[in-house]
Amino acid sequence: MNDKHHKVLIPALALSYVIVLLVLEHARGGVASHYLLNNPDLPAISNYWGLLTLPLLGLVFAVRLTRQSRAAVKSMMVALISAFGYGVLMAMSFAFGAEIITSVALLLAFALGIFLPIYRIEYVFGFVAGMTFTFGGVLPLVVALVLAVFSFLVRYFGCKLLAVIHKKRT
Repeated sequence: MNDKHHKVLIPALALSYVIVLLVLEHARGGVASHYLLNNPDLPAISNYWGLLTLPLLGLVFAVRLTRQSRAAVKSMMVALISAFGYGVLMAMSFAFGAEIITSVALLLAFALGIFLPIYRIEYVFGFVAGMTFTFGGVLPLVVALVLAVFSFLVRYFGCKLLAVIHKKRT
């Protein structure tokens, strides 16, 4: 399959995934909305927004994927699948009432962001897709963006600091 197909196929798969989740939700009594910070005083966000967010993330991922070497594509796919699994773990632990596991996993995600470039689209897309079946397509994106900004800042300024330290030693 050539690179142009990825730009259509990946967002289409993401859209199909969201449609299936929304149809299942609708069949179980209606499409859910989630309050920001789980606080009813704050605005609710409908899971319908996933129809926009996941295909857009898929498109950005597909565009980046087409610009990479074969080895980089394999690495990106491993990151995507790992982030998806991590998102599923967090979503399922929350859905089954194990909020302590969800909280620990969230804190661990910040720690992982120090060592892994979780600001890259493959991590963000996988994480959001993994959490979508429980939280819709927006709240996981907000969490992923917070984690991504943290990871980018820590890694960027950490490298600068290490370069300064290394320069002073030599």
